[in-house]
Amino acid sequence: MTTEAIDDRRQGRPSPLRGSARAFGVHAVMILLSLVSVFPVYWMIVTSLRPENEIFSTVPWPSRPTFDNYLFVLTRVPMLEMLVNTTIVSAATALLQVATGMLAAYALVRWRLRFSGVVHGLIALSWLVPFQVTMIPNYVLASRLGLLDTLTGLVVPNAAHAFAILLLYHAMRAFPTEVLEAARMDGARSFRILWQIVAPNMGAPIASLSIIAFISAWNEYFWPLLLSRKPENSVVQIGLQMFMTQEGNLWGPLMAAAALASLPILLIYLVLQRHVIESFMKSGIR
Repeated sequence: MTTEAIDDRRQGRPSPLRGSARAFGVHAVMILLSLVSVFPVYWMIVTSLRPENEIFSTVPWPSRPTFDNYLFVLTRVPMLEMLVNTTIVSAATALLQVATGMLAAYALVRWRLRFSGVVHGLIALSWLVPFQVTMIPNYVLASRLGLLDTLTGLVVPNAAHAFAILLLYHAMRAFPTEVLEAARMDGARSFRILWQIVAPNMGAPIASLSIIAFISAWNEYFWPLLLSRKPENSVVQIGLQMFMTQEGNLWGPLMAAAALASLPILLIYLVLQRHVIESFMKSGIR
């Protein structure tokens, strides 16, 4: 043991060697967990490139990579139309949840009514109600409104969500009331205060909510399965189910379709990775 190490030990300072070993261990665990997380995505892509006679092979890479599974998916199922429909539904759902959440949260924060606490509690309780409870009443209402087998019918029931209201409500409570009072004294009305003063200063919560709402709508399965009739009017999650039949699963095309369905989300995350992480950290979502 060197003289510097003995002095560090006597003074209670951590040893550089011990700190390096600890950092190496932490990075080794992180690398291992990253590989475990990425491996299913890698195996999905590899399986989608395998020929039919190598689907169940355990070789890390196919001997003869082929795009036949992708061609099968694009020719047998309207996958491109489903991807476009899913993008439209997810984007519209995220936009409407942000808009309705901002309006409701501003009303709860700005106007302190006698029953504001009761309203807030009811909204929180509605978040705990499972979708299966409201699925049939929503279906009956959509049928009476003529929204069956339409993209509008997929969006409208999810246009407002309790989670969006609660997230923006707690973020908006921290907004300085002095700024709102000053704007009101200058003659600004509530709608202008909300969208020109409050909204531009709530980038992190709005970004977090938009990402969560978009991904949640993208992964939705039960409601499109109940509402959709034609494949060209459905979403990509229904397209994945078409390759799972009673005669057996078409694993190659299924993995190719899953890769196509995952590609937009992966691209969004790769492009907006820094913004996604920052928005989640700033909004306090874990």
